[in-house]
Amino acid sequence: MHHGPDSSRRPTGARGAGAGPATLAGMDEGRAHRVVDALRERGVDAHMEKAGVYQFGVRVVLPGGRQAVWDTDGTAGLEAQVMANGMLVGFVPQIDGSEHFDEHQVVDAIVHTDYDHPVARRRTTTPAPAAPLPRHGGVFRRFLGGFRHH
Repeated sequence: MHHGPDSSRRPTGARGAGAGPATLAGMDEGRAHRVVDALRERGVDAHMEKAGVYQFGVRVVLPGGRQAVWDTDGTAGLEAQVMANGMLVGFVPQIDGSEHFDEHQVVDAIVHTDYDHPVARRRTTTPAPAAPLPRHGGVFRRFLGGFRHH
């Protein structure tokens, strides 16, 4: 991926949680944190994935030692790779219209993905709710993030 001199520093999620439509290309750190927090509140074992200096995404831990890594390649739409032991074992094709998703729609798309096939598909029913998981970082999160995140 090649960026111009300042394209990697452009904020894309600076409008806060619940923000209106924004492009996912170059998901910024704050937006990735908010999506991970929202997923964890829904019981999804999600973590922030740092793929490069200004490249962030979301990693979801799946059964059987697999992980889905969402939006770390800088493309405009939402898509994921499913990995197991460092090997690509499946993927989620780019979701139509996802380049205009707000954070709630990103969370909903991740929650509704059925990863049980090599080419993942969207579930037609909502998965059973799970107990919320704690946020990462606790008290030290603000120190580690340079006081940028709430």
